Amino acid sequence: MRRIKYGMIGFGSIAENRLAKEGFALDRNRFAPLAEAELEGVTDINPVRREAAAALGVKWYADAAALLMDPQIEAVFVTTNNQSHASLTIQAMEAGKHVIVEKPIATRLEDARQMCVMARERRLSLAVDHMMIYNAYNIKAKEQLALNVVGPVNDCCFHMECCYGRGAVEAASWRCSKPEEMGGPLGDVASHCFYMAEYIFGKAIVELACVYYPKLMNIVVEDGAYLKFKLSDGLCGSIRVAFSEPRGGMDVTLDNLGYEIYGEEGVIRGHGTMFQLSGFPDEPIPVRLEVDRIKDRYDVVIEHPVNIYQQVVRSHAQSILKNRPFDGEEGYHNLKLIAAAHESARNCGKLIKIDI
Repeated sequence: MRRIKYGMIGFGSIAENRLAKEGFALDRNRFAPLAEAELEGVTDINPVRREAAAALGVKWYADAAALLMDPQIEAVFVTTNNQSHASLTIQAMEAGKHVIVEKPIATRLEDARQMCVMARERRLSLAVDHMMIYNAYNIKAKEQLALNVVGPVNDCCFHMECCYGRGAVEAASWRCSKPEEMGGPLGDVASHCFYMAEYIFGKAIVELACVYYPKLMNIVVEDGAYLKFKLSDGLCGSIRVAFSEPRGGMDVTLDNLGYEIYGEEGVIRGHGTMFQLSGFPDEPIPVRLEVDRIKDRYDVVIEHPVNIYQQVVRSHAQSILKNRPFDGEEGYHNLKLIAAAHESARNCGKLIKIDI
């Protein structure tokens, strides 16, 4: 099998540590090389990042244009600031490159629509980095539901809450100061909750209502939000996202990033399942999936977890190799949900129907 050669536009700390070292397996002490893909080179607007690229043994390009002109590069991973996702993805596809783009796919729905149309017309594979669906514990949660281990499900809650933005540096960061960059809990983390709910239940969200938390923090964006959603089969659930919740120390906060799925006979709980973790023993906290049937409780054990970022890369590379390109529609739908949540919250929790 030939290996798809990727270039990366944007090489900040997450791109280096999560995507290059993990996703493309450049941390040779932890991972074997991928069979389907390799990272050929990177670029970043900050020239200091060249040293990090050299340390990993990947080529440095002077700018995005130089990277896109390289005929060896077949695919691009766009990991820049959110507002540039659309323009760089479009430039990459104009150059004939397949693309993985960090979420959100874009910051404007019209741009996301253009990206999806362009991908289909040019037969280029366009994917968004919705990495949490590849977490082995989340895959197992979906399997447990199919086995009806907690009986008929009538409720669920997905939540990503933390304390962020209370200090001056964090308050000035894009996550807290730039709604145009999709900053704020809705744009930054509710997106994960949306696609995870749809993945685990295998149904699309067709309605939602949202209210913002009380405004007590000195940040430009919303402090947090509470949402109710309905899936296409009628199941309703909730989402909680916030920058205003301390939730104990860091380990406890990470453990609390997850979900509860309530059935008539028990509950499935994910602990740390909605973060950047894959479930390896050397990670900051143990990722856990618990099935609690009140009188019968057990943890689901995963013997051999897989790296979630590697699975994103593998899936995209295989779509190219098998000539089954992704069309980006999942990212467009996710952006519609974020936009609908803000629209609802600005209108006192108005119920918004989602076209699918």
